[in-house]
Amino acid sequence: MKIHFLGGAGTVTGSKTLVECDELSILIDCGLFQGVKALRELNRVPLPYLPKDIDFVILTHGHLDHCGWLPKLVNEGFEGKIFCTAPTKEITKLILLDSAKIQEEEAEKANKEYYSKHNPALPLYTVEEANQVFPLIRIVDKDIDVVLSETISFSFFYASHILGACSISLQVEGKTLVFSGDVGQDDDVLLFPPIKPKKADYVFLESTYGNRLHKGNDPLFDLELLINNTYNNGGNVIIPSFAVERVQTVMFLLWQLKKEDRIPNIPYIIDTPMGINVLHVFQENRNWHKLNYEECVEMSKMFTLISDYQDTIVAIYDNQPKSCHCS
Repeated sequence: MKIHFLGGAGTVTGSKTLVECDELSILIDCGLFQGVKALRELNRVPLPYLPKDIDFVILTHGHLDHCGWLPKLVNEGFEGKIFCTAPTKEITKLILLDSAKIQEEEAEKANKEYYSKHNPALPLYTVEEANQVFPLIRIVDKDIDVVLSETISFSFFYASHILGACSISLQVEGKTLVFSGDVGQDDDVLLFPPIKPKKADYVFLESTYGNRLHKGNDPLFDLELLINNTYNNGGNVIIPSFAVERVQTVMFLLWQLKKEDRIPNIPYIIDTPMGINVLHVFQENRNWHKLNYEECVEMSKMFTLISDYQDTIVAIYDNQPKSCHCS
């Protein structure tokens, strides 16, 4: 058996770990490199292993740095199956289509303004190429053993982090390999605590924030203080965040404060199309988080949902104090 680290090592993005053995070759995650130009340029570099020779991809979750290179993998010859959980499939669709649209728009802008050294500038992948990924995806529930060959199998176990995120237990050549993916916190307000692995011969651990300690502050109190202070001074609260799941976390916290009459009765606006699209993923996958259907609906009623550019402009120039959550 050979393990190849093709990303996510030496940097925190572009997660790709290839497990190569006699029977099969399995890619754990297929992420996009993000950040400075030197990292982004790695997305244009072919893999040192032919995509057509990879048999399976197993995704831990749907963030761009773990799934965002899938269209390139498929475009360069991968024809195998991509395994993930049901919420991860839906989030991956949203992420890849959004990423492809941005790639196309950036290439079009570069060609119009002549600032690219390439003529013409081409997107890393297109919306059409992103759509080629989805027929290859196969949904697997957590805690189910999936047999890939006579000696190789895997299962997902709950990792928290975002909706659908799981760690992977891979049985290969009599060894148990555990791939953590990104692991969430034990006290997440929406998600259940991550499950700890029960056994492993080798653990491949994501350690982006491994040298940091979470502050022991109360997010409800912090939000209450910021919103009330800003409101009393006639201002607006703008909360930028990751679109996927973080929107729902802030929505939940604001909803709790509003129910307890701890924040004023002003417009609360969600201005992020992707974050809004994730709402239905939450409602359709209630066994993956703590909220029931009624709570999801009630929470959403508190907010004005904006996905149109003109509505964003209207909200910006409305002088009434407001809280706007955007990405």
